[in-house]
Amino acid sequence: MPDENFMHSLRRLSQRVMSALARATISLVDDSGRAQLLQVQSSAMQTIDKVPRFAEYGMTSNPPKNSEAIVLFVGGDRSNGVVVATGNAQYRVTGLASGEVCIHDNTGQKVYLSQAGMVLDGGGKPVTIKNTPDVFADTPLLKCSGDILDNCNTNTRTMAGMRTVANGHTHPIVNVQTGGSTINTQPPTQAE
Repeated sequence: MPDENFMHSLRRLSQRVMSALARATISLVDDSGRAQLLQVQSSAMQTIDKVPRFAEYGMTSNPPKNSEAIVLFVGGDRSNGVVVATGNAQYRVTGLASGEVCIHDNTGQKVYLSQAGMVLDGGGKPVTIKNTPDVFADTPLLKCSGDILDNCNTNTRTMAGMRTVANGHTHPIVNVQTGGSTINTQPPTQAE
């Protein structure tokens, strides 16, 4: 029969193992420092403040309030936790095929790497490409379902607007001659 000390040690070890991992709800995010700190509630009776969150290198997010978190407590010590995963079922993109990836937020914006190709969805908001000296599209056909405005800081007319002007302008031809004569037109007389 095991002695009392052994049973006590076994119970303590069991409690530490059971305390090493918790599912929690995020109530607050402090994203101002080098490490993101979360306030999490692991039960109705336990709120833990300033728990650092670890994320994959190059990936960062600020999970909305009431998102779920998995908290790992080093050595089962509830004062020494680290958030190792977060999720929010309310905003999760569903229906992905095996191997597909989607980066998304809670407003409908997403980058979807589907088996049929990549989809960038701005969620009804503007998309801005910043701080690049060049944008190169290596494709045999570039399609746009809307209009295009080039040189937008100085040009007020879209490509369709320029096409309308080009299609409607005329050139006066003076001294028209018959036969095999070749003459050049004058510059357009209409304003842009």
